[in-house]
Amino acid sequence: MLAIAVSRADSASVHIGEQLRDAATWTEHADASRADAGGGGTVYRTEGAELREFEELHLRLDGVASAFGTVDDGPSREPELLAFASKHAGDTGELLTAHHTGNFGAADHGGADGELATAAPNAAAHALGALAEHAPDGYEAGLECTHHGPTGVGCPSLFVEVGSDEAQWADADAARAVARAILDLRGVDPTGERAVVGFGGGHYVPRYERIVRETDWCVGHIAADWCLSDLGDPATAAARGTVDAAFRESGATRALVEGDHPELVAVIEALGYRAVRETYLRETTGVPLATVERAESTLCPVEAGLRFGDRATGYEGPLATVDLPEALVAECEGIDTERTRAAVDERVVALETSENGTLVGGRALVPGDADRAATVRAELVGDLVGVLRERYDGVSLRADAVVARRTAFDPEKARTLGVPEGPAFGRLSAGETVEVNGRTITPDAVSSDEERRFPL
Repeated sequence: MLAIAVSRADSASVHIGEQLRDAATWTEHADASRADAGGGGTVYRTEGAELREFEELHLRLDGVASAFGTVDDGPSREPELLAFASKHAGDTGELLTAHHTGNFGAADHGGADGELATAAPNAAAHALGALAEHAPDGYEAGLECTHHGPTGVGCPSLFVEVGSDEAQWADADAARAVARAILDLRGVDPTGERAVVGFGGGHYVPRYERIVRETDWCVGHIAADWCLSDLGDPATAAARGTVDAAFRESGATRALVEGDHPELVAVIEALGYRAVRETYLRETTGVPLATVERAESTLCPVEAGLRFGDRATGYEGPLATVDLPEALVAECEGIDTERTRAAVDERVVALETSENGTLVGGRALVPGDADRAATVRAELVGDLVGVLRERYDGVSLRADAVVARRTAFDPEKARTLGVPEGPAFGRLSAGETVEVNGRTITPDAVSSDEERRFPL
């Protein structure tokens, strides 16, 4: 069940609550076990959601999940996710946001020092998409770093907000957009399977928004640069505990670290987690993490050039290692880089690369066993022979090598015949006849047969 908390001390929250009740069919129930100010009294229920109102500001509502689920005249329902319908305040204009809660340092605005609420990374990703979908004209949708309380909610939670000043807090269209985005969270798995923690950057987090929008990773707790300042020396026991909590409460084992924070990275790794680059998140999108781990252990880490081919998407089966014909691949890349890479990618699960992932390396992983690997390699060699034929006059495939022949411009022959280097060389190389000191020089006169052998 989705629990929705409305604060009567927050005008924007009140307006969102009104739009929530207009946007769905609710039944009214009573909860006499709690005071009206603490979420008791009238309780609103609709399919998959329950709405309660509180007198306190949201950031003071520690343990609020315990207020949900029980009414006098209906079944008990355990909240799986809690959304705080709230305002966003700042000098940011028309903005709809979502964020998690907690304190990387002192609890100046609710919660406890150095404690973090249980995040809902997958729900936050859905909220970002829903806010963008429902946003009125002129409103942007975004995520924020983790900030303020509460820290002890009692279930995965997030704030979903309208901002950033009085005009927006009173905007019915903006309140309706936030209400619809909150209702869209019904039935959403709060955590998901692929969450990453963020460290570094600004309070507003466009990089993490891109990750959410463009990959299948979602983002849990985010510690902006100012949060890291509040955290202090990450090597202290208290700071290490907070860093560990960022992963635990996000259901994550990986972190994206913006900026230069070697001491923090050392702590992350000492705690048994992994600091990754954005490349890792993009390259592993769609690839089962078990397959990623096998590829990294067999070939090399993503940061060292591991890339994934077309067969990687969703693949969790057996893998066999293939030694690629490096000289042949390199020659084909010089002829048609895109065609060569496509020939490799369409057959492999993962491959080693160089030059920031642009050039094919020496080994790859293919689906299946050793026999299947030999077949895949033979098919790839056949494709590469086709690429060679774009440049060579004749190509033959032998048991141990590919042999390519061509008739090519011979600069030494041209010099012997008195052809000056420069435009004349270029014309002869292109198959044109030139005049040199009254003599006609044909391309045949300055060409030689060339044979290249590419071992298999």
